[in-house]
Amino acid sequence: AVELSRRHPIASWLCAMLHCFGSYILADLLLGEPLIDYFSNNSSILLASAVWYLIFFCPMDLFYKCVCFLPVKLIFVAMKEVVRVRKIAVGIHHAHHHYHHGWFVMIATGWVKGSGVALMSNFEQLLRGVWKPETNEILHMSFPTKASLYGAILFTLQQTRWLPVSKASLIFIFTMFMVSCKVFLTATHSHSSPFDALEGYICPVLFGSACGGDHHHDNHGGSHSGGGPGAQHSAMPAKSKEELSEGSRKKKAKKAD
Repeated sequence: AVELSRRHPIASWLCAMLHCFGSYILADLLLGEPLIDYFSNNSSILLASAVWYLIFFCPMDLFYKCVCFLPVKLIFVAMKEVVRVRKIAVGIHHAHHHYHHGWFVMIATGWVKGSGVALMSNFEQLLRGVWKPETNEILHMSFPTKASLYGAILFTLQQTRWLPVSKASLIFIFTMFMVSCKVFLTATHSHSSPFDALEGYICPVLFGSACGGDHHHDNHGGSHSGGGPGAQHSAMPAKSKEELSEGSRKKKAKKAD
């Protein structure tokens, strides 16, 4: 990132803008609104540009070192999760205004509002001249992406009156959950997810175990190749050829004698 900012500052600035406003761009794309609409907010663009400049071009990296100082970083992490939950709730309310009975539209809009930056990571890589499709966020979801999806489902149920909880209460509860989890993961430098234990029980029941299935097939493949009839038939001709060649050599030796 530092090398890119020195050699290609425009590309680096565009990547920073995608990180800041990617969720708004994806939500506008889903709802058929102008993608560039949010860039009309001059104060937000100037603030994001100032932060980008200080991160990469501040003398002696003082701004970056201050932001990465753990107590300060934890404050920004908590603030980010508060904003994330608010964006999910606002996105679902906005989608509900356009599609009153479109549950999947509301869930998708709330999801991209909460994790649009991660979902646009492949496009951001293209701006940096890098292409790594194996790092697709949908294939390898991080904790914020999963939490945004689950939160979008909860807020959609609340918006459609299927969840008997007030929006203010749900926002408070989900914000406390997100802040506590993310602050703990950041403080402990952990990349795990609080959902791993629950998914470890539910996913094998609903979708089967992919690792177990692959191992099962590998074991069957090994048994067929090592001890199956095909292996015996392939081993028997090899053995018979060796015996025939040994017998022909003995006959030639007798004739020579």
